[in-house]
Amino acid sequence: MRTSRRTSLRLSATMPRARKFGLLAGTAALVLSACTTTVQGNAGGPGDPAAVPPVAQVSIEPAAKTDVNPKTPIVVKVAKGKLTTVTVTNTAKGSTVKGALAADGTSWTSSDVLGYGSTYDVVADAVGTDNKPVEQKSSVKTVTPTAQAFPALTPAPPGAGATFGVGQIVGVSFDHKITNRAAVEQAIKVTTTPEQPGAWHWIDDRTLHYRGPNYWQANTTIKLDVNLYGVDLGSGVYGQTDRSATYRIHDSWIAKADGATDQMQILHNGAVTGTMPISIGKDETPTHSGPHVISDKQQQVIMDSCTYGVCPPDPKAYRSTEFWAERISNDGEFVHENPNTVNQQGSTNVSHGCINLSPENAQAFFNQFGLGDVVEVTNTPGPILPIYDTYGDWELNWQQWQAH
Repeated sequence: MRTSRRTSLRLSATMPRARKFGLLAGTAALVLSACTTTVQGNAGGPGDPAAVPPVAQVSIEPAAKTDVNPKTPIVVKVAKGKLTTVTVTNTAKGSTVKGALAADGTSWTSSDVLGYGSTYDVVADAVGTDNKPVEQKSSVKTVTPTAQAFPALTPAPPGAGATFGVGQIVGVSFDHKITNRAAVEQAIKVTTTPEQPGAWHWIDDRTLHYRGPNYWQANTTIKLDVNLYGVDLGSGVYGQTDRSATYRIHDSWIAKADGATDQMQILHNGAVTGTMPISIGKDETPTHSGPHVISDKQQQVIMDSCTYGVCPPDPKAYRSTEFWAERISNDGEFVHENPNTVNQQGSTNVSHGCINLSPENAQAFFNQFGLGDVVEVTNTPGPILPIYDTYGDWELNWQQWQAH
């Protein structure tokens, strides 16, 4: 008995370590097997991960920590489920943002344009394919401009039935300096019917005008769409609002005032329909040369030399009431009646820069010519009308216009 026991102990002492561990592992396995419940099949059991119904996964864009453009829509999406309700609320005002749920219930997109410098709380509720509800919350913050530039339209949006002449300039001006000019040009669209070429030209750092290589075709429709809300105009300035206007061009009416002959031809759609004797600016106060465009008309207007710095007791000062007056520049030039120069009309230039007509001719001109119609002045010692003077745009040829 002793010998047998010692032999057994000796064998145990020389047994390889791996085998000993194997026995231990096997013993552990037996113990675990005794505690495990065996599941028959693979459908719906807790031991089968693939059988667990997925939970709805809701995402909200834009991200909460990003200052976004107010024109960026808020989009809520769900995977492995469907949205039930989405509420977007302006934190400060308490107003609700409108939006639409997709037909399949997997996305929601805001339809209202957001405001500048605002925070919006987003609450999205969904139900997963496991029929369990899920709620996701976030917030969206929009960019805060240092300033907002308002786009004033030139001419102002017209009333019903209003029309303009073939020389009418279309433009936009701002109440803030613009440093990102390319963004402005890309955001403004001009549509002409019938289609005609055209280009923008910056008059200064706040004003740009649009015209073509030639006067507009008679009976053209010009649609101006200014889509500047949310547009970065440079230096922290953003567009304040979108605007639009439609301008209709009537028949072509062009007057050709010749300072050498002191006659003014009237052309309707290119054909001469009459001639009027005139008196334009004398040498001391010459009329500007080149194309002028009528920007205003008044049956009666007071002309005062003090408006450009010539006041009494200066002998050159004057103040008088003139009739049938149509403005052709902001430098005080008009086409108007002047009974006092009828004897000089047709022979001598004696005005302070205006184009004088007889009472009869002035009224006839006033009745026929309107905003946007053209008065071309030639053979005058005056300089060309500056481009910045209301509608001096046509003084530049097409190449010069496109270069700026």
